[in-house]
Amino acid sequence: MDGPLNPYAAKPERRPAGYATHRMKPQGWLDQHPGEPAAYVKPLRVWLNEEHGRRLLDLGRLFDLVWATTWGAEANTYIGPVLGLPELPVVEWPGAARDRPPGASSWPAGLFWKTPHLVEHAAGRPFAWVDDELTAVDRTFVTGHHGTHALLHRIDPRLGLREPDFTALADFARATGRPGA
Repeated sequence: MDGPLNPYAAKPERRPAGYATHRMKPQGWLDQHPGEPAAYVKPLRVWLNEEHGRRLLDLGRLFDLVWATTWGAEANTYIGPVLGLPELPVVEWPGAARDRPPGASSWPAGLFWKTPHLVEHAAGRPFAWVDDELTAVDRTFVTGHHGTHALLHRIDPRLGLREPDFTALADFARATGRPGA
């Protein structure tokens, strides 16, 4: 969510075109301020482009849309309604979001903690993952543990999703023979 849908890394005075500012207090944000009453916690600034909701719904004909964010189910509460998205399934992260499960000691250095969990969630099905923290290490891991029917598409967190990103996702769906593509 953060990075692709919320270009959080853009300079505060350089909000990308098409984005509107939203102030939110999800529980995950409040948890980062332990001991501070919720009423005194400054809301999180989130930039969202409502057009992305329509574009994601269009892609929903090609993909099964799923939230794979540390926002968890709160993405359905705070982000989905702004974008006009229905409630979507959520990838549940085991334990604390960044915990490395048993066997993780064999993971390569630099592997994004989400990567093995998303490979497991995909369960051999073709999948596309859009994130701002993807690297060559993640691509190599996915190829070795899932095969070639995965698109790991990195988004610049200063820009968020743009037209070429939606095109790349649709092209991937067509290349995998996804019904409706």
